[in-house]
Amino acid sequence: MSLKSSNLKIRYTIFVIIILAAFEHIVIGLFPPLIQYMAKDLKVDIASLGFVSAANILVASISSLYWGYLSRKYQRKKMLIAGTLIWTVSIFLTSFSNSYFQLLIFQIGTGFGLGCIASIGFSVITDYIPYQKRGFILSFWGMAQGMGGISGSILASLTVENNSWKWPFEIVGFIGLFVVFSILFIQNPIRAESELKLKDSYTKNQEAKHIKLFNSNGSNVYLFLQAFLMNIATGSLIWIPTLYIYKIMQHGYSMGTAVIVSGYLYAIFQIGGIASIYFGHLGDKFQRKSFKGRAYLTAFFVFISMPLYILLFNLPMTNLSVSTGKNEFIILVSILEQIFINPWITLMFVISLFASAAQSANTPNWMALLTDVNLPEYRGIAFSIANLFNSLGRAVGNAGVGILLGILSNRFTEPYSYIYTLSILQIFLIPSTLCYLKMSRNNVINIKYVNKILKKRAGKV
Repeated sequence: MSLKSSNLKIRYTIFVIIILAAFEHIVIGLFPPLIQYMAKDLKVDIASLGFVSAANILVASISSLYWGYLSRKYQRKKMLIAGTLIWTVSIFLTSFSNSYFQLLIFQIGTGFGLGCIASIGFSVITDYIPYQKRGFILSFWGMAQGMGGISGSILASLTVENNSWKWPFEIVGFIGLFVVFSILFIQNPIRAESELKLKDSYTKNQEAKHIKLFNSNGSNVYLFLQAFLMNIATGSLIWIPTLYIYKIMQHGYSMGTAVIVSGYLYAIFQIGGIASIYFGHLGDKFQRKSFKGRAYLTAFFVFISMPLYILLFNLPMTNLSVSTGKNEFIILVSILEQIFINPWITLMFVISLFASAAQSANTPNWMALLTDVNLPEYRGIAFSIANLFNSLGRAVGNAGVGILLGILSNRFTEPYSYIYTLSILQIFLIPSTLCYLKMSRNNVINIKYVNKILKKRAGKV
């Protein structure tokens, strides 16, 4: 295979893995806009459905450890195909759910399949990324996850009014089959392919004498803890469309119109996530100057996202005026018009732009740090463990919404119960920020060690 052909196949592989990353969040994003319809159809309360979403996330995180173990025994390409088939079939079967129990079982199956993406997908993509562009390319992984959540929300909002709540799950299931087909043509990944200094000589497996070092890696400890705390806050953000639905209905709009408008607003108000690409690149620049640079940069933006999101939740949609009916395009145009002519909606857009942009700095730089501080043979298992903490945080955030809503609903009506619930959960961004500051010193030690070992293996020292 020529060098040009090989490079094209590597780029195609990275593209497919990034697309896979989006689907985990598409599935999660489907729930909030549909939750009112699902609760009515299945005759259960909203809090119970919040636990279904949390179960999906939790199973995905736990199963990622098992997928990581399998990837050391079997070809990772085959594992990706198997995992994608499992979540595709499970998400399609979700559309046939006629009871809460069936919905829970099919979503657990979906989570099990999605765990493959979290573990094996990350290890594959890091094998192809050169050190100098680590944050930049991983920003696309993070952005794909954000765009996936938005896409799921929009898909659910636009289809549920004219169809049943089951229709979006059928659509995602069918799309999943095309994703399975696309995986057939990716390049079989080689461990540490991006470490050019190692070339094809890299054959190191996890050796027992290094396990102690992996477990005592101070950077890993803080990265895992940071992932858990951060995702309690950000995991709750998928409930923003539900908050918007109640705010819109306050103005006298029907549930159907409110669901469509909330889906559009959620997508528009998360557009700042595109800044992830820039912050990944900026993290690379800071890291070249100091091994503490990426951690300090990310800590700053994680912290300022907290007051911005709390302010966004509390801003009223005063004088909101949007088109009604079932023509989604006309509704979208009226929403865009509101951004320019309604000062309150304009302010919400600006605040959301900065909030989502600040939040987007976390993912590419967190993943780049996790890659930097671990030897290539540890990156898959490191991400599996980190993803467990990541998903535990999201599960706690989702379950926390249900629990806090149950408590606050006794004192406050919607949308205020949602405003206070989401605001309280953003407080976890404070200890999340402190984790970055605490890990910065460990980063210097661990990254220097990784570089030293890689040079030794290449025979350069």
